[in-house]
Amino acid sequence: MKGMCGVSNFNLSKEDIRRKIWTLMEESNVASFPRPVYGRIPNFVGSDIAARKLSEQVEFKRARVIKVNPDSPQSIVRYLTLLSGKILLMPTPRLKSGFLILNPNKIPKKAYNEASSIHGAFKYGEICDVNEIPPVDLIVVGSVAVSRDGVRVGKGEGYSEIEYGILREIRAADENTPIFTTVHDVQIVDFVPKESFDLIVNAIITPTKIVKINHLGERPRGIIWNKMPEERIREIPILAQLKKSTSI
Repeated sequence: MKGMCGVSNFNLSKEDIRRKIWTLMEESNVASFPRPVYGRIPNFVGSDIAARKLSEQVEFKRARVIKVNPDSPQSIVRYLTLLSGKILLMPTPRLKSGFLILNPNKIPKKAYNEASSIHGAFKYGEICDVNEIPPVDLIVVGSVAVSRDGVRVGKGEGYSEIEYGILREIRAADENTPIFTTVHDVQIVDFVPKESFDLIVNAIITPTKIVKINHLGERPRGIIWNKMPEERIREIPILAQLKKSTSI
């Protein structure tokens, strides 16, 4: 079975894959608000169904702390995390303010929906110092595309990889921490070229199916500092703090 409307993508770059997926989602009208989806982790029709499927997985049910990306298609995942009485760890956009902690016991239940938005997360959550981030039991990431063997493609800015690297650096996550993504079926592709910093997910959850990845490759053990531009470190205070505290 071929990805992307039957067209094999084995010779495509990540940027080629992004463009094709964004275009496919717009043209097939499976993209959802906010549109157009170009340049975004694309929201999709059925993202609520995929979120509920994710919440039914044993990894979600067992988790006490769940880290979820701040993008639109995962807003229901964030809502269900709070509704299930779990601690939500949410990175702020571009990590400018680091991470937010949202404790459902400190938020009125009627405000869970608002707290699941970026604006609401700042209103009801607390900015968490890097040394105060709790151990994470499940990581949920957004994707532009994801291969059948679990290699994801993001927007191309690398924030999910940086967030994961930070959690590994402070030992809030390890190689056994499961990583899930929710996407539309059309976002699953045959192949994604993998680089050393790329994340491999344990499960791809769509509105119609759950794809478990049985053979995971090695994940980054932390921030790959020699591939991190100094400008990027200066732009992200939590990265600068971490680098200062290391002996590299």
